[in-house]
Amino acid sequence: MMSRFIQVHMLTSYPPANLNRDDQGRPKTAKMGGIERLRVSSQSLKRHWRTSELFQSALAGHLGVRTKMLGAKVFDKLMAAGVKEKSAIEWSCAIAEVFGKLKKANKDKPLIELEIEQLVHVSGDELAAIDALVETLIAEQRAPLKEELALLRHNTSAVDIAMFGRMLASKPEFNIEAACQVAHALSVHPVVIEDDYFTAVDDLNDGREDSGSSHIGETGFAAGLFYSYICINREQLADNLGGDAALADKAVAALIEAAVKVAPSGKQNSFAQQSYASYVLTEIGKQQPRSLASAFLKPIEIRGWKDADYLEEATSRIQTQYQLFDKAYGACAAKRYELNVNDEQGTFAELLAFVAGADK
Repeated sequence: MMSRFIQVHMLTSYPPANLNRDDQGRPKTAKMGGIERLRVSSQSLKRHWRTSELFQSALAGHLGVRTKMLGAKVFDKLMAAGVKEKSAIEWSCAIAEVFGKLKKANKDKPLIELEIEQLVHVSGDELAAIDALVETLIAEQRAPLKEELALLRHNTSAVDIAMFGRMLASKPEFNIEAACQVAHALSVHPVVIEDDYFTAVDDLNDGREDSGSSHIGETGFAAGLFYSYICINREQLADNLGGDAALADKAVAALIEAAVKVAPSGKQNSFAQQSYASYVLTEIGKQQPRSLASAFLKPIEIRGWKDADYLEEATSRIQTQYQLFDKAYGACAAKRYELNVNDEQGTFAELLAFVAGADK
């Protein structure tokens, strides 16, 4: 297949914001080339993309659920149907532990034994199988049989599981290999994190207190131009989805659109950092994938404000980097498409058509 791999390289500029916070509430950073950069973690990006309204609406009916509360949900259904509490607990635990190790009972935390120790990603197919089994148990007033607890599926119709994978420590044979790799987004230039000192005033104070404010705080922020990289194994994705190539292609289009348009939501109401990607390079082919992050080992530093165009310099570096890789290793992609907003080159609709028509 010509387009086994789909690689997406993006440059997105964010104004002052706190996109992804660390344990101190400050923007996450990472050092690259010995220089501190702003960072948005891969986990943050994937969650914002897959939970975005855009992604959810495009793939409605083909998404899974991440939860620890599977047993509690089953328990609630059994109790609502009049099953005795002792039986409801036993049956719920039997179903939930199929998906992971359960927490130990604790007299100070009622029904804690219904919770799975770690978050598990459950597909719609598996949820439907659980619901059907629960209805049977209610109708027949009995515990689940061993053969009825074969609820896990090797393949899935849940696009988010097929894309980002699933690991079940207690049932590794039902692990699903991720078909999509997402890099941490890094700023292409050095950063200095600043602090925003703020106050909140009590509207009904009416001078009763001497203090001019009722709350004082501060939050870290910084602006940055980020390089982001995604690699999708289209063959693996279709395989994870049970061979449904049409659903795989629909998922690829939804993911790319979310990645290009959906911003991390950290402190969104305070900074309104809604941004689209200004430059997108899409590559398709069967060649071994490679990131172009090495284009920014030396950070972009422009000292004269009149020529301070980070986006133009970053775009040029990406183009130079893929040309250098091609020169050294031979063609690293079968085809490429570039969307460059500031140069009025390409359109997003054409980019999606390019990806969709890669095998035609």
